[in-house]
This record gives sequence, structure tokens and C-alpha cells, in this order.
Amino acid sequence: MINTPNSHLTGGQSLDSLDDAEKGMYDSTLELTAPCFVYVEQKRAKHAANFLLTVSPVQQGITPGTSVPELSLSLPVGRRPADASELEMTIKKPAQSKPQKQKISRWILFDLWFNTYRKFFTFVTLLNLTGIILAALGRFSYAENHLGALVLGNLLCAIMMRNELFIRVLYVVAIYGLRSWAPVRVKLAVTSVLQHVGGIHSGCALSGAGWLIYKIVDIIRYRAVQHPAVIASGIVTNVFIIISVLSAFPWVRNTYHNVFEKHHRFVGWLGLAMTWVFVIMGNTYDIKLGKWRTNANSLLSAQELWFAVFMTIFVLIPWVTLREVPVEVEIPSPKVAVLKFQRGMQQGLLGRISRTSIMEYHAFGIISEGKKSPHHYMVCGVQGDFTKGLVANPPKTVWTRELKFAGVGHASAMFHRGIRICTGTGIGAALSTCIQSPNWFLIWIGSDQERTFGPTVSRLIHSHIEPERMILWDSKKRGGRPDTMELLKDTWKRFGAEVVFITSNMQGNDEMMQGCAREGMHAFGTLWDF
Repeated sequence: MINTPNSHLTGGQSLDSLDDAEKGMYDSTLELTAPCFVYVEQKRAKHAANFLLTVSPVQQGITPGTSVPELSLSLPVGRRPADASELEMTIKKPAQSKPQKQKISRWILFDLWFNTYRKFFTFVTLLNLTGIILAALGRFSYAENHLGALVLGNLLCAIMMRNELFIRVLYVVAIYGLRSWAPVRVKLAVTSVLQHVGGIHSGCALSGAGWLIYKIVDIIRYRAVQHPAVIASGIVTNVFIIISVLSAFPWVRNTYHNVFEKHHRFVGWLGLAMTWVFVIMGNTYDIKLGKWRTNANSLLSAQELWFAVFMTIFVLIPWVTLREVPVEVEIPSPKVAVLKFQRGMQQGLLGRISRTSIMEYHAFGIISEGKKSPHHYMVCGVQGDFTKGLVANPPKTVWTRELKFAGVGHASAMFHRGIRICTGTGIGAALSTCIQSPNWFLIWIGSDQERTFGPTVSRLIHSHIEPERMILWDSKKRGGRPDTMELLKDTWKRFGAEVVFITSNMQGNDEMMQGCAREGMHAFGTLWDF
């Protein structure tokens, strides 16, 4: 096989898919002649057993700060330290220039692929497809009388699954309802549901479009008794909804982001407006009498009207919190912009920002020292035109929705002890959890971290996270990337973690998710909606 500069990237990923801050991690790997990860010298094994035996040989070699020569992780109550033979086996493990990849079973690969997102999507679409088939066969009496309700019910559910307020409510119920008593497996299941509700969103949106097509076909079949205006409004609504759904397909969204945003949002709004027209006209025209009703009671009692009302409310909620806010931009390097905003935030939240009021919104993780902190921050890695503009032409103000949405990291408050691992600009989504909770361990892998990300990020880390509760791996200073699974396995065991949350690029995410599944460690990674 011919080695190319990017041949170390797996899964068909190229450096073009990474932001500039992450590219440095891979660039430094290419220059590497030393081992990719560091182990303790053999002579240290002689006296290692005299310590608490919670010392991690892997972590001793990589934890920053000369003032902390030994790393002792506090163990959870009731947990036994590793014995001397176990420690010796880890220390004597030979260093190698490149970590050997272990084979991942097909079952693990399938299980990670057919995740909760795809399970939700499959269930919702098959359920609705069954309903459409039964309706076509004349065996679904509810559909015969309430086709519009089935259309709008699906679309309402799709909107709710992407609504910031509704999702925040779900997280609050899960966190405060489960964290004090629920077993870990229940918390893991609920976290998986919260992370993958996008599967319900996609399934309901596609199903709503399917029911809408069926309804228009049904209207056209009986066009002799239906008013042409009702038929026309239904067809126009159908076109708008289908365009909005198709624009959200992964290859459109990921390849042509602005095309996705314009069509999914603005055509979707037009579809909502035409839905109102279609609902009002469809419920005020009496096909039996062949004339328009003047009595509003039939309209107010229609299920379709109230579905349309709640659809409109949930669409408007995040936009009524839209504000133009002042921002301070720190540019520690050409690869990164650090944005500083007023007021503190809970951990695990993300925010959308834009230079304009309604166009080109981009989501970034929020770093905050707590709700009572005067500021919060966003770390924006240079990747596309928007983030390049933050560095080339720093704004004084940006538009943002003050109602922030919860990322899966927000669920970390449910667990008693965990690991937050991230690469590059993923620190923006991961850091708040470890700052605001003393029971979370931070692993950050990046290139030339202090120079690339600047003094603000460095201060936030070192002011709030104890050296024994973090691993900062600088791939430039350390001569390459670490064996991340070695770090995770070692930290999982010695820190007594219940769960791992991963924020990384697609390659790193896949490698760690597969490795954690193989080792029996519960992990949640970055999700790219399908």
C-alpha cells in the first residue's frame, strides 16, 4: 500500500474535514519518530507499590506540571486500589511506535450503527407506514375522518423534538428525577434517549410528509366534491413541506449548509403558513353542502387547528428570545477565536450565534464557571467561512438566542462519576462539566494547546480543575497523539467512572466509541444527525 500524507486517518476521512486546531494534532503525528504514548520508566516500578497504588503509570507520563510528579486519583468509597501485580503489568507493557488496532466485532459495529437514533427513526416510520397502508385498505377508520390530524400530529412532534425549551424540560425531569436513586443502566438508557430524540424528529417529519401526500391524493380522488381552492392550498403546502424535509437529508445538510438552512427554515416557515391556510379552508368548506361555513364552531373544534396552534408556538419560542448581544473576541492563534459573553451558564449547554438576525446560525459549546459567573465563553475553531470571519474580522456584537439548547453533556449531572474526553476545539463543549463538577475527569488531546487556545482557556482549566483530575496531552510537545484507549481504560479503572462522554471529530469519535464498546465501558459520543 502506498502511504499518503493522510493515510493515518481512517474511515475515509481527510484533513479537510477537521478544523485548523484539530489538523495540528494530525500534522504533529506525521513528524513523529518517538513513541506515540509515554509510559513510566522501569526503575519507578520498584517503589510504586509503596504509594496508594492508585497511581496511573500512563498518567504519570503525561500529566502536565512538574509540581505534580505523582498522580494519585481519589477512589470512590468502597473501591479497592489496584494490586501490585496489576500495576507491574501495566508498567512493563512495552512502548511501541504505533498503537496496535484491535479488531472490532461485527456485532459491536452494527450495534453502534443501529443506535437509538436509527431505532427511533425506524419505529416511527414503520408505524406510520403501517397506518398509511391500513388507511389505503379502508381498515383505519380514524384516518378516514382525521387525515389532517395525522399529518399535523407528526409535524408537531417533529418540531417539539428540536425545540430548545421542550428538550431542556426533558433534561430537567431526567436529571432531578433519576440522579439520586436510579441504577446506572437506567441513567444510561435515559441519556441515550435524550441524545437521540433527533430520530423521532426525522421519523415524524418524513411520516408527516407521507401522510400529507396521502391526504392530497385522497382530496384529488374526490375533487368533484372538493373546492379547487382547497386542493390548490393542499398541493402548495405539500410542496413546501417536502422541500423542507428533503433539504435536511444528511448529504444536503453536511455538503451545502447554507442551502439546507435557507430551505429547511424559510421554506419550512412558508409550509407552516400554508398549513394554516389549508387547515382553515379545509375545515370551513362543507363538501356535503358544497359551500363555505360561516360558523366558526366547526373550525375551533377541529383537532387540526390546535395542532397548528401548538406547531406555531413551538416554532416561535426560540425566536422570541433572539437578541443582539455584545461580545469580546480573543484570537490566541489563527486557528481559534475565543468569544466572551455576559452571564454564566449551566454545564452542558450549547449556543447558536450569527452575524445576522435570521441567517447562518452556528452552534458551539459553552464554557462557564457556573450560573453565578459573570461570563461564559465559546471556543470557535477555524473551519468554514463563518469561523474564518471571526478571526479575520472580529465582531463587536453577534445575534444569539438567549434560550440555549442542551447537548448530551448536560446529562452528565445524572451520574456520580465520569470522564469527559475531547480533542481540539471539543474543549468548548467539554470543559464546563469538569469545571462545575468535582466528580468528572478531563482528558484533552490537542496540538500546542496553550499557544493555540490562549490564556483564557488555560486559566479556566488550571483555576478550577485539580492536576489529579485532568490529563492534558499536547501532541506537539509529546511527540504525537496518545493511545486514547489506553488513557481511557486506565482512567476508567482508577477514577471509578460510570460513563465516558466524547467530543471529537468523526475519526476520533468512531475509534473511541468502538474501543469503549469493546472494553465494556459505557460511552456517548458526538452525534451527526443522519
